[in-house]
Amino acid sequence: MSTTSSLAAEKYVALVTTKKNGTHVSTPVWIAPLPDGALGFTTELASGKVKRIRNFPSVSLQPSNSRGTVKPGSTPVAATASVLTGADVAPVLAAIKQKYGFFVVLIGALDAVRKLVKRSNGAERVAIRIELA
Repeated sequence: MSTTSSLAAEKYVALVTTKKNGTHVSTPVWIAPLPDGALGFTTELASGKVKRIRNFPSVSLQPSNSRGTVKPGSTPVAATASVLTGADVAPVLAAIKQKYGFFVVLIGALDAVRKLVKRSNGAERVAIRIELA
């Protein structure tokens, strides 16, 4: 099994990004394979990981649980991440929906309730495309 398909089969991966001060930040994310062999996930434009990826596109991925605790015996995989906006988000969102199904609908409903309670129109969704090194 290739590294890409191995990571794509995971429910969560720990995405490690870098701050301007050199500190590494690990964040658990859902991950899905894209038709061209890359990996991807979606997030809000205002999230810290988007800012960090724009500053430092070199990232690493490692299988983890939903809290970001890496799986014992796994090793980090170096990759390059890029931020996708507009129409480029749709294929990544489709891949996430295909892999996670009902959970995507559930998260979307909870997000809609959060937006109503906070009376905000929500943040723009972007996609992160990841190419393994």
